[in-house]
Amino acid sequence: EAYAALRRGLQEAGADPVARARLLGPYVNVALVSGAIEAARSGADELSTIAGSWDSPYLGAVSAYATGSVLLAEGDPAQALTHLRRARAAWVELELAYEAARTRILIGRACRDLGDSATADLELDAAHSELTRLGAAQDAAPVRSRVRGDGLSSRELEVLQQLATGKTNRAIASRLFVSEKTV
Repeated sequence: EAYAALRRGLQEAGADPVARARLLGPYVNVALVSGAIEAARSGADELSTIAGSWDSPYLGAVSAYATGSVLLAEGDPAQALTHLRRARAAWVELELAYEAARTRILIGRACRDLGDSATADLELDAAHSELTRLGAAQDAAPVRSRVRGDGLSSRELEVLQQLATGKTNRAIASRLFVSEKTV
């Protein structure tokens, strides 16, 4: 539903770059969660074009995060790291700790995908500490599991948490906006 709403919002925004820029970051995130990697790539590319034409550190950070997320989903962790590190530096400069911590989670995933588990653990541990400090317990809990090295993504842990409460695959799919097959 979120994916459909964001697609509709982008259609309604037309060619207005300001309106589109506001929607493209969330659109990329939701498209990735929905498994629509090509749509996420298209959104990240458009966001990068818009960000390149404006001198906005915030928009640059959103764009770098979106591009890094897509590259990670496409299986290119080395290129993803370049964008994610740029995004994290911008979030730190903007004093947006939550966004910086979220970005560290993706940096940790990219490092792990590259076989650098020591750096991955450092990034994930730092993300967990920051999320805990910010009071974002729901976001911090899955990160702690990754630091322990159980190998499950935060999304996999969300599914397992729902299963543990006795929810059906259909109910979990509906709640997490994924297909029943994915669950």
